[in-house]
Amino acid sequence: MFLSVRELELRKVRFDVEFPPGEIDFEPSTVRQVSPLRSQGTAELLSNTLGEIRVRGSLNVRMEAECDRCLDPVPVDVGGDFDVFYRPAPKEVSGEVALDEGEAEIGFYQGAGIELADILREHVLLSLPMQQVCSEACKGICPTCGVNRNTGACKCETPHVDDRWAALRELRGTLGHRKN
Repeated sequence: MFLSVRELELRKVRFDVEFPPGEIDFEPSTVRQVSPLRSQGTAELLSNTLGEIRVRGSLNVRMEAECDRCLDPVPVDVGGDFDVFYRPAPKEVSGEVALDEGEAEIGFYQGAGIELADILREHVLLSLPMQQVCSEACKGICPTCGVNRNTGACKCETPHVDDRWAALRELRGTLGHRKN
């Protein structure tokens, strides 16, 4: 659904939409949509602004992410309300642009409006937890052989030692014997 600035100039737009899995592209993230994404709300062009659009509503969807420890799929329910603001992107910007504190909470759009699916995609991705684990007791995968330690024990006999820390171990040993 395209939220057109021309249409928003005339009236507030109400939406009640459902996006089946695969319709919204969540790439390149490691999550995928496993249930229909349902959303309802309103979009309006704010008066006395230079084209600022306010979109508010709610959404509900089930996503699936990889466990950060064992890489097994983990279901994640995402839902709740959103209230976002979008401004027309500045014309001819080259390089970096400084934003004030208030602008950090505002998105930007180009052209004649903004796609609702893009707003919902952004909200879903920002609502996901930073770390996904299938359970707090997840043992993860063996760093040597790659076996999922939740499904069985690996046959690695010696733990893999990371030689990058050897210099620090030597330094700690040296400082431990030194007295002031």
